[in-house]
Amino acid sequence: MLQTVCNDIGKIMLDGCANAGRMMLLFTDTLKRIGQADWKETVRQMAKLGADSLPIVLMTILFTGMVFSVQTAKEFVRFGASSSVGGIVAIAMGRELVPVLTGVVVAGRIGAAIAAEIGTMKVTEQIDALKVMATNPTTYLVVPRFLAIVFMMPVLIVFANTIGNIGGWLVSHYYAGISTFTYVNSIKMFAEPFDMVGGMLKSAVFGGIIAIVACHKGLGARQGAEGVGIATTGSVVLSIVLIFITNYFLSILLYV
Repeated sequence: MLQTVCNDIGKIMLDGCANAGRMMLLFTDTLKRIGQADWKETVRQMAKLGADSLPIVLMTILFTGMVFSVQTAKEFVRFGASSSVGGIVAIAMGRELVPVLTGVVVAGRIGAAIAAEIGTMKVTEQIDALKVMATNPTTYLVVPRFLAIVFMMPVLIVFANTIGNIGGWLVSHYYAGISTFTYVNSIKMFAEPFDMVGGMLKSAVFGGIIAIVACHKGLGARQGAEGVGIATTGSVVLSIVLIFITNYFLSILLYV
């Protein structure tokens, strides 16, 4: 019994280390081949992976800002700190909520799409066909998607921060009775440009994680529809977990 448990734990740890190693090799290979990127394909992927994700990101962050303001505005007004609401919402959104939630949304939408697309190519032997035609799969498939997500994530953050703060203002003004001047002035007093810039830097890192994990899972998909499904699910789960773990260390590095 104990030996079986130890064997299972050891197998899981070895598989985890092997997968981590393969992802790091894919990441380094991607960085080496950035100079060979097909920029037309990269721009197409930016429109597909970034711009098309904007509506769902804006909807998610709008209601996040509104909910966060609902939870804080009334309490701050009760304690006579209404002049701090705008700054608190802006800092929380810019530093943590917007980059993390945008990363989660993009991981669920884009990470799954990339893993499914590349996984389908793998199980239908299109990846092998690329190799036969002397086309490197990393250069052709991974690099454009990696660059597209890394470039577009900070852009999504700018729009998401704007709509999130608008949502916070709506609730603060119409629910808690805080004037527009007080809300905006609070942002000017307490928030700093680096609060949003730091969130943009975080989002670029999250985008790289999503792209590498999704491509790794897709390239490693097993044969059959079930294999593609497993790769897609694994991509989303692993990306979200790594986003939360990385966010902790990036928060310490950037803000503490």
